[in-house]
Amino acid sequence: MLKNSQIKIQPVKTQAYNDQKPGTSGLRKKVKVFQQMDYLQNFVQSIFNCLPDLVGSTLILGGDGRYYNRESIQIIIRMAAANGVKKIILGQGGIFSTPAVSHLIRKHKALGGIILSASHNPAGMDGDFGIKFNISNGGPAPEEFTDAVYAESLEITQYHIGPIKGIPLDILGTYTLDEMEIEVIDSVNDYAELMATLFDFDKIKALIASDNFKLCFDAMYAVTGPYAIRIFEEILGAEAGSVIRSDCLPNFGGGHPDPNLIHAKQLVDIMFDVEETGSAPNFGAASDGDGDRNMIMGDYFYVTPSDSLAVIAANAHLIPAYKDGLKGIGRSMPTSQAADLVAEKLAIPSYETPTGWKFFGNLLDDKRITLCGEESFGTGSDHIREKDGLWAVLCWLNILAERKQSVEDIVRQHWAEYGRNYYTRHDYENIPIEAANKLFTTLQANLGTLMGRIFNNRTIFIADNFSYLDPVDNSQSNNQGVRIIFDDGSRIIYRLSGTGTEGATLRVYIERYVKDINEHDLDTQEALYDLIETAELLANIIGYTDRHEPTVIT
Repeated sequence: MLKNSQIKIQPVKTQAYNDQKPGTSGLRKKVKVFQQMDYLQNFVQSIFNCLPDLVGSTLILGGDGRYYNRESIQIIIRMAAANGVKKIILGQGGIFSTPAVSHLIRKHKALGGIILSASHNPAGMDGDFGIKFNISNGGPAPEEFTDAVYAESLEITQYHIGPIKGIPLDILGTYTLDEMEIEVIDSVNDYAELMATLFDFDKIKALIASDNFKLCFDAMYAVTGPYAIRIFEEILGAEAGSVIRSDCLPNFGGGHPDPNLIHAKQLVDIMFDVEETGSAPNFGAASDGDGDRNMIMGDYFYVTPSDSLAVIAANAHLIPAYKDGLKGIGRSMPTSQAADLVAEKLAIPSYETPTGWKFFGNLLDDKRITLCGEESFGTGSDHIREKDGLWAVLCWLNILAERKQSVEDIVRQHWAEYGRNYYTRHDYENIPIEAANKLFTTLQANLGTLMGRIFNNRTIFIADNFSYLDPVDNSQSNNQGVRIIFDDGSRIIYRLSGTGTEGATLRVYIERYVKDINEHDLDTQEALYDLIETAELLANIIGYTDRHEPTVIT
């Protein structure tokens, strides 16, 4: 046990920054921005100043291992000690996936957790860094808290930090710094134990051990590497090498840790057998930088996140944790309506929320929903208050073990029963902010003229900017995305994303429902071609952005 005693708390004078407004997932900036004098310290102190119960509390601390993670942890530990925190629970090496932090907050009844991550954004010296605070239910802080932190960051004049030497982050054990205890724990154990209570590990083991089954999980050189090795290879018995790119590197191997068809190209090539080896795995999956997103694939087959949520919901009774039924299903507004069809058949409520996992938190805490998901490769349940990439992968493995069918067969049978929601998202990244704002201002101004207009034999039925009234606390969230909804149920949604660090990202979501099974084999972009044309016509994307095609299509 390492001890430091009689720490002298010395307030440090500082100058406020005017750019520390958290987005939907905390504060994300370039590493070099966070390395500015007192930049990180100002934001952390602003968080601490907004926590009335901070003194004597327990906090969970860790991150996705990206560049500047370890240095930031040492700073935060010193500040926590100086601000009266009683205990810090820290992941070994400073590593915790976001779902693991959510679980530990709930398990230890902590005041909250500080997560150091920019999720799916690139890492490295020239990459991105991020920090967010999760509250006592394990979920992201609500807007009222993040707004208070921002207001505090604009007025801050000093922060508190103890003159403490750094602690050894890689050695398990307990350290005492003055009156604060730091417990460095295995990053994976608690999370793996939770997963074992939710799923039938014995049946999944049997599936993986069978001669005709092979899986491939792409950790993308990010935080889920050690989690996937432990769970899939060591506990469930997948052969060594089933987890690829498993090292957790500070630059994520120079890649973009976003589990989609573009950035998880190595997995996609394996699953579509690009090298023509004749041995594509039966099941493939990937996760992102901090472990809260997922992509699901079969051999020669891709499952959209919206379909994944719907299939998990329809088959949840096969998973031990959900065998007694679902309370309800939540989805973000841009996510396809496939899950709504399952909820209708199950005679349970479905909820449409703004983008951002914090909106699901209230519904989960109030026991209105059991499952929830977003089109941006995030799926979760009431086991924690964050989306959870490995949990979603285990859901699929449990379903495969029970149904003894391929991923493609399960999805196609789902379409046959419920119909197919053709769905795509077009991302236009790093658009000049001024151009993006002009596009949205014009689009918003034109909404009132669109009702009743006909495009490609579809009549616009709704044209608005989505507003959400939270049924639990009656809070109102406005301007959550422009919706164009047609009389046949087809939809075009426009949003500006809050997860990037440079310029603006325009996301355009396009959806069309097809019941006829004979029309379920179309290429997605082909099936949505006329709606894609209409989306461009309504928003004049080319005119405002000078982009003739999206940066990423998923």
